[in-house]
Amino acid sequence: MKATALSEWIARVDAAEYGLCRRLNRGASFVVPRRIFQVASRLGDGVIWYVLILALPLLYGREAIRPSLVMAISGCTGVVIYKVLKHVLVRERPFITHSAIDLAMPPLDRYSFPSGHTLHAVCFTVQMTALYPALGWVLIPLTLTIAGSRVVLGLHYPTDVLAGAAIGLSLGVLGLTFA
Repeated sequence: MKATALSEWIARVDAAEYGLCRRLNRGASFVVPRRIFQVASRLGDGVIWYVLILALPLLYGREAIRPSLVMAISGCTGVVIYKVLKHVLVRERPFITHSAIDLAMPPLDRYSFPSGHTLHAVCFTVQMTALYPALGWVLIPLTLTIAGSRVVLGLHYPTDVLAGAAIGLSLGVLGLTFA
């Protein structure tokens, strides 16, 4: 697909998603939901995952060292994948393309596809809950909130989040084969 054809296709997808994106973004106009999603988004920047990966051996002993290493490798692989996709696809964030989308938090970079926050949240949650099910009651709601925050805060389109979740799920399952 040529660059112009790809750009045209992305523009059509953006336009098709605009309505849903705008409806979800209205949630950021309310103080409490906006603050909850901002906190979730900030946690999804990576710090929560780094802390959990480092804490697993402290919580579960030596048997958690290998899973922690696998999660770290999965996370690094996720960074490479989403950076390459963002560089190739150059999909502008919704608040850039559509003036009616309100930005409720500054982005970490310019492009939106795929959602790296969602990718990593899903990847790590899949691995951690499969290996340590007791963590699921915290990690699953956190992951869903992080994923939702991306659209509500005006940073991503729904397909950015779905793509990030699909890549994260794939990396998480692949990581489990080594953990």
